[in-house]
Amino acid sequence: MKETQLIENCIKNDRKAQNELFQKYKDTLYFTSLKYCKNKADAEDNLHDAFITIFQKIRTYKNKGSFEGWMKRITIYKAIDRYKSNRPFLTKDHDDIPEENVYLEENPQTDIHELLKLIQELPDQYRLVFNLYQMDGYSHKEIASLLHISEGTSKSNYHRAKILLRNKIIGLTKLLNSMAL
Repeated sequence: MKETQLIENCIKNDRKAQNELFQKYKDTLYFTSLKYCKNKADAEDNLHDAFITIFQKIRTYKNKGSFEGWMKRITIYKAIDRYKSNRPFLTKDHDDIPEENVYLEENPQTDIHELLKLIQELPDQYRLVFNLYQMDGYSHKEIASLLHISEGTSKSNYHRAKILLRNKIIGLTKLLNSMAL
């Protein structure tokens, strides 16, 4: 079924169309949830909540931009809402952090699943800012608005996330190298 027809049928609460939409996009939106959530269980809950919202708000989709992008934004916002309501966010500005560049070097020994696990281990505020900025292309201004923090806090959280990730990758690389000996 074409996407426009699928959307129209979902607006009519057609259960077959809703199931088809779910089957078509569940893996993509689950991966999006995994990036923003701490673990698989949270990601599954987030995916469930996102699809409920998608089906409730599908009639508001205006056929402007990608439908998949619209659903990804809902999925991301659901994850952000989950963490904003459950945990206090670091809201203090951290303009005192030096503007040194932190590079995450590609490591052939680190696969995508290990990297995702390392990202999931980041503190919530660092993980959310890192994913929004690095993975999904949001600006620090947009992130600040979404998370109700300042741009300076967004930038410092991103910087700290990169430092933590770099150190975790270095530690994992050392572990893998010692196991190979």
